[in-house]
Amino acid sequence: MDSVLPTFYLSFLLALLAGACVVVFRQILKSRKTENTLSRLENKLKTDKGTAQEYYELGSIYLDKKMFAQAVNLYQKGLKQGQGEEADNLALIYNGLGYAYFAQEQYDLAIRNYKEALKLEPEYITAINNLGHAYERKKLTAQALQAYEDTLKYDPNNVTAKRRAESLRKRLVTSA
Repeated sequence: MDSVLPTFYLSFLLALLAGACVVVFRQILKSRKTENTLSRLENKLKTDKGTAQEYYELGSIYLDKKMFAQAVNLYQKGLKQGQGEEADNLALIYNGLGYAYFAQEQYDLAIRNYKEALKLEPEYITAINNLGHAYERKKLTAQALQAYEDTLKYDPNNVTAKRRAESLRKRLVTSA
């Protein structure tokens, strides 16, 4: 009986250590992949004109690294390159550009770009939610609520839109 308890604890600690190693290893692989993509795209775009998709990918990496001004520049180049491309590709770029402006607290520019994304893809759930969030930051509660309700029209189970819309409804009731 006395030897069972230490064996159990040791087994538990080894399993915990193995789990932590797996998580760390996966994070290393993910970071390595991102850094390789970053390096490849930066080198390509220094020498050649890239596609809208390449500018979008590099801009997204810069967003993840919180390099918002550089991301804005890349997204704008992607929009220039992408003229005439499919609407959903351009909608992704407009949404990314909106997010980069949002992160810099330039909410009017963010709203403008989210709306451009929605002109191209009216059912683009992420852009609608982002638009609602930007309206919230500008204290435009009615517009924010409308954006979240639009999201729920297309995706009734959207957790973010449900939560934010409920919060805004409560805010409107208490302020009335």
